[in-house]
Amino acid sequence: MTITTIQHLSSDQQAAIRSAVSKAESRTSGEIVPLLETQSDDYREAAAQAAAIIAAALALTLALIIQDTSVWFFLPTAFVLYFPALAAVRRLPRLKLAFTPARRVSETVHRRAVRAFYENGLQRTRDENGILIFISLLERRVWILGDRGINAVIPPGHWTALATALSSGIRQGRLTESLAAVIAEIGDVLQQHFPRRSDDINELPDLLEE
Repeated sequence: MTITTIQHLSSDQQAAIRSAVSKAESRTSGEIVPLLETQSDDYREAAAQAAAIIAAALALTLALIIQDTSVWFFLPTAFVLYFPALAAVRRLPRLKLAFTPARRVSETVHRRAVRAFYENGLQRTRDENGILIFISLLERRVWILGDRGINAVIPPGHWTALATALSSGIRQGRLTESLAAVIAEIGDVLQQHFPRRSDDINELPDLLEE
């Protein structure tokens, strides 16, 4: 379900992020890879639940208007209204999140981030120091995942504050600036543990597009 970054960023934004990654990586052998996705899941069960509730509410409203509250009017009307309601929910994906527990959303984004980490080869760098900045736009959630070499010297929880700051920036409409700032901070941390080597090469893309 990987979505190309170009769908979300203008050419200037892409250039700014690539520049931030290049600058950060100029000081470290670590590999920093930002990845944006539209959403981490379709949340189909939430869409069905939302559509059912909306259809029932509309059917009840119509029943009250025409003063026919019998089950013989309500059930067929709700059934008929369910399908346009489902289509409307699918066009308004954030509505699905209102019917999805926050824990389920968080776990879903985390699982997708882990899968994306391995699908895109971040575990294959020479020094095991690839780091993924995974951004799921619908959920406005961020996970920062490091490979084994990074996790051996930097606790995974170290990135929580940066992920939270980036999530906040996305909600405020400052995705590019916030992402560039987080990339710079990650570069500073990696430099301390993985300084750039004379034979260092760029092993992974500076901005993931699939």
